[in-house]
Amino acid sequence: MDSESFRECGKTVIDYLADYMDNIRDRPVLSTVKPGYLYEMVPSEAPVKGEHWKTVIADFEKVIMPGVTHWNSPQFHAFFPTGNSYPSIIGDMLSNGIGCIGFSWITSPACTELEVQVMNWFGKILDLPKEFLNESEGPGGGIIQGSASEATFVCLLAAKDRTTKRIKALNPTMTDGEIKAKLVAYTSDQSNSSVEKAGLLGSMPMKMLKADINGRMTGAILAEAIAEDVAKGLIPCYVVATLGTTGTCAFDCLEELGPICNKNDIWLHVDAAYAGAAFVLPEYRYLMAGVQYADSFDVNLHKWLLVNFDCSALWVKNATYLVDAFNVDRVYLKHNYQSQDPQVPDYRHWQISLGRRFRSLKMWFVLKLYGVEGLQAHIKKQIQLADMFGKLVNQDPRFEVITVTMGLVCFRLKGDNVWTKNLYERLMASGQIYLVTATVRSKLVIRFVVCSRLTEEVDVQFAWNEICTQADHVDSERDVTPASISNGLTGTWPKEKECELTTTTAIVVKSLSQG
Repeated sequence: MDSESFRECGKTVIDYLADYMDNIRDRPVLSTVKPGYLYEMVPSEAPVKGEHWKTVIADFEKVIMPGVTHWNSPQFHAFFPTGNSYPSIIGDMLSNGIGCIGFSWITSPACTELEVQVMNWFGKILDLPKEFLNESEGPGGGIIQGSASEATFVCLLAAKDRTTKRIKALNPTMTDGEIKAKLVAYTSDQSNSSVEKAGLLGSMPMKMLKADINGRMTGAILAEAIAEDVAKGLIPCYVVATLGTTGTCAFDCLEELGPICNKNDIWLHVDAAYAGAAFVLPEYRYLMAGVQYADSFDVNLHKWLLVNFDCSALWVKNATYLVDAFNVDRVYLKHNYQSQDPQVPDYRHWQISLGRRFRSLKMWFVLKLYGVEGLQAHIKKQIQLADMFGKLVNQDPRFEVITVTMGLVCFRLKGDNVWTKNLYERLMASGQIYLVTATVRSKLVIRFVVCSRLTEEVDVQFAWNEICTQADHVDSERDVTPASISNGLTGTWPKEKECELTTTTAIVVKSLSQG
């Protein structure tokens, strides 16, 4: 394939992507293929001779697209948003075209220095304490990790190394193995699955502490767990606090957790993967009160801030702990500009892998082309759309709203969990919209998240209409009319289910933070 053909192919792909985004509403959000569909369409052996690029593009539409779940569809309301925008795509294309592997400053100075600068920009936008920025006088700084999962794991390993060295200095007769066998970590049972996985990968028990009634880990909950473990001879090492839990977007009590961690020399990591994006709006920053106590803080730009995956912003107060834990300095990695200055870091010492992509380019393009005001407008709009959906649910007496927090609404059919389960299964079978479920205080809820930057009021109304249509079918199964629900009657339900026909509740974000 000659260079001219490559150019023509590239231009075609760019047009294809633009058309895809313009017409994404026309594609079903969920794939209808069955497991193994692709193996029947793709030969078991690679082609011996290269094919014409037009054939490959045609196969892409025929073979790949039917098996794609369209995460940027306005009908996608599952999990949390996945960032996407033309500025980000352009930045990613340039990164791929340049193809640098920026593990050290010398391997591409622009790759390192742009990352330092955009991380400083973003940290200031969120109003993080200055100690977290690369431009501060101390050893703090920021780095782009692949995901919040990686950030949690990286910081666990750094905490493990820091604590082992601290205990060894206090008890020189203890071996590293003896110390590491006693280390323990803590998080809420509402934290993301990746937090528990970090404990598995890091060979450190991750205790999942039962959250309070509002889904939060409090100081009292953590203090009790620490006291029990210390009495057993264990060594508390690492705490992961969540700002915006996966299930209900609850906020752990940083102001209570922070002093406990600082007093006990425990590394406090803050996972604000989704909700941290809302801190671009000053009116939401009260939710990260206590961040000054944290050792590390992470936000995914690739969730709610229009940057394509992968781009997770991690800041640490003391990057020396990362370098100490991960530094393997072979002779072929050395260069004349090595420095302890956080403004000229060799980022290979701040992460798991050696190689790294020029991810700061897409972050730079998004920040420059949208500006702070553009990002703020995006977040505000999506919060307003979630509020609109919550009001629609509240107006239907068959439903109850459990939480409305930022861009997330948790709702359910009143009554036994089986009816909400039936509704969800019908919605998934229909495939018109994509949602997932969670459990809140033993109640099964359906999570509705405003995910796509393309979502408009018409899309929210479309989703609500589909939910109501499927709810009508569930009503026919349980022989309950909307009027009977609003009057507090149970239809054909067993008598013991009457207590579950509670009035609608909506826990807004401020009430979550105040308990």
